[in-house]
Amino acid sequence: MKITCWGSRGSISVCGAEYFKYGGDTTCIEIRTQSDDIIIIDAGTGIRRLGNRLLEENRLKYHFIFTHAHWDHLMGFPFFKPLYVNGVQLHMYRCPFRSDFVETILSKVMTPPYFPIRYVDIQAEILYEEACPTQFAIGSATVMPIPLSHPNRGSGYKFIENGRTFVFLTDNELGYIHPGGLSADAYQNFSENADLLIHDAEYTPEEYHYTITWGHSAYPDVLKLATEAHVKTLGLFHINQERSDQQMDDIVTDCRIRLDQQGSLTRCIAIARDMSFEL
Repeated sequence: MKITCWGSRGSISVCGAEYFKYGGDTTCIEIRTQSDDIIIIDAGTGIRRLGNRLLEENRLKYHFIFTHAHWDHLMGFPFFKPLYVNGVQLHMYRCPFRSDFVETILSKVMTPPYFPIRYVDIQAEILYEEACPTQFAIGSATVMPIPLSHPNRGSGYKFIENGRTFVFLTDNELGYIHPGGLSADAYQNFSENADLLIHDAEYTPEEYHYTITWGHSAYPDVLKLATEAHVKTLGLFHINQERSDQQMDDIVTDCRIRLDQQGSLTRCIAIARDMSFEL
């Protein structure tokens, strides 16, 4: 599978020279499977550019999975141009909550007076798939959800194809268990031997002292999880909206120093806009 990040910023999109390297768009991840299915995780502002690319490639069928309903993961949805194209087909999976979560949340995003085009005026065909909370398949990829430790709840996901594993745990607080969330040990077990783990690492330890219970992790906790789970590559994600490129580089350097001191084989990077991985 090929994994591409279209947005890795947390909470709100940003712009400016100090954010050039890692980008300012909020969460959107694209997965292309061996069966040539396109999976889109979350609809942050990064989905705007993804939509443009998909139309350029004349790709008209996509599978949507959401982690949770906070605005920074949904705000780009109305600007996803394929919504307004006849012949486009969207398979919306009922994650992370069952019933009519997807229909209700996405229609609210496009309800007047918040947006001029109504949800009912979308030209694309939208199909709702019953999937969560059980394991399910999208083409050649197996998808396994796990509850996130985050306010208002949500789901992380493991994607498995041809023996390769990608785990995506954004907006997941390892230092505090929210209602419906799990322990750090549970996320470690879920991530065991993953080829790629992308995990929320929004805060420094100093910042986390003031932001505990906000639903995001301090990067040393994420590093500990990755090393104890024997993850091959760790990607630090949900980059704080105030974090400059240089500050993010400093965090990565600190993580690599810690890994060297431990003799760990885990590779650590920060996830930047347009970064891709082949598993």
